[in-house]
Amino acid sequence: MKRFITTLCLAFFFSLVLSAQSNILWQKALGGSIIDYASAIRATSDGGYIVAGNSLSNNGNVSGNNGASDFWVVKLSATGAVLWQKTLGGSAFDEAKDVQTTADGGYIVLGSSSSNNGQVSGNKGGADYWVVKLDGNGLIQWQKTYGGSADEDARAIQITSDGGYILAGTTYSLDGDVSGIHGGGDFWIVKTDAQGSIQWQKTYGGTAQDEASALQITPDGGYIVVGETLSYNGDLTENKGLDDFWVIKLDAIGNLQWQKSLGGSSYDWAHAVQNTLDGGYIVAGSTFSNNGDVSGNHGGYDYWVVKLSNTGTLLWQNTLGGSGTDEAFSAQVTSDNGLVLAGYSASNNGDVSNNKGGWDYWLVKLTENGILQWQKTYGGSANDEAKCVLTTEDGGYVLAGHTRSNDGDVSGNHGNFDYWIVKLSTFVSGTNAPAASIQLKMTPNPAKNYVQIQFDAQHAALWVRIQDIQGREMWQQKITGNILVAMETWPAGIYVVTARTADGAVVVKELVKE
Repeated sequence: MKRFITTLCLAFFFSLVLSAQSNILWQKALGGSIIDYASAIRATSDGGYIVAGNSLSNNGNVSGNNGASDFWVVKLSATGAVLWQKTLGGSAFDEAKDVQTTADGGYIVLGSSSSNNGQVSGNKGGADYWVVKLDGNGLIQWQKTYGGSADEDARAIQITSDGGYILAGTTYSLDGDVSGIHGGGDFWIVKTDAQGSIQWQKTYGGTAQDEASALQITPDGGYIVVGETLSYNGDLTENKGLDDFWVIKLDAIGNLQWQKSLGGSSYDWAHAVQNTLDGGYIVAGSTFSNNGDVSGNHGGYDYWVVKLSNTGTLLWQNTLGGSGTDEAFSAQVTSDNGLVLAGYSASNNGDVSNNKGGWDYWLVKLTENGILQWQKTYGGSANDEAKCVLTTEDGGYVLAGHTRSNDGDVSGNHGNFDYWIVKLSTFVSGTNAPAASIQLKMTPNPAKNYVQIQFDAQHAALWVRIQDIQGREMWQQKITGNILVAMETWPAGIYVVTARTADGAVVVKELVKE
């Protein structure tokens, strides 16, 4: 077969595949003409996603707004198509911050509500925690409000081993469902049963401001909760200056086992926490400090990530960013025991490159020891802010947040801020792992209607992706043995086959279709 593309051009294309400048498999801007902010995304059992946030819109993708800002819950297919959407709330402000899938195929959604009409009942005054249980089609099964006469700001929910729920956020109340507040705002942790009835509640903090942002259930059945604090008394033993990261470890019934303040003399805000395989914890957020526990600040706010032992000892820390504002909101432990962080960056120097303008989604991959492996920016010329990152079964990532852009990586914006969901391919990392460790064979090559892909037995599985020379994806699949790929409908030409192992080794080969 005559080749229309020179070896030099093909080699250039291979380099583009490996550098993976975009790696966006698909992206969706979802919303209406006003403001739509996504806060959380989770994978669903059908391979799709459930997204929760809030919406002020009542057009475009959004229908049924109850007044002001509503919870907006969107069910997506594996390719980002909207399967259904629900607006939940009343005539005041209702903002969803977290969502989880439940064992019955439904969803539990947490946020804050100032409403006491529409779909909301039982408001205690001001903004309350609001929990809504949905079935698999988004229909309300039950709803509960928790709080007192002042405001409550709910941030995180997890499903407990008894089928109930653990909720974390902040309270300013002294009455209603709340007792034991120390002053200012306190971390407020609420444990409920499977139907949302309160089993216990606890407040933690000092006389100044203490705000919880995230929690995880720990392997011992307790809880790790993070946020920020301005306090230096009460449950706290020290403050490094202004806002600190504050980390508290609780037992299964909410007793405080230990607490840790981390930071420097300026502002340090914790937004995410994850358990690590060695029994410790990763805490991530942002810092304006460059002293105390913090070193290496690049200017302005940086991503700040710390590794703690199971007793709260600081094992390592890293600051990531540039001279602009860089703030991490989400963290996930990866299959190689490393870490990905997601948030936004206004920088285009230091650790950050290829900023598209304004704020961009900024995705950062770290090793197990906190060393930067790679970073990617996604967005357009306006502001784009990632709130959540998920690792996916194909080794890729899904990002959720909001965008005001309608150029660059973003298309389909409905006006103002939209939810922006981005699915990234397996090959986002542009890894430097050696390709020689993969023995990949394709027969026949050149091929006509079918090609058989084979690999050596030292690998349990490979993710294999085939693109045409323009970079359009023709086929992608995880394979665990030999497989036949049908090519009869593909145009004749040269195709690029990229294979990746679980440990990050990549090989790129040429496949010719006659």
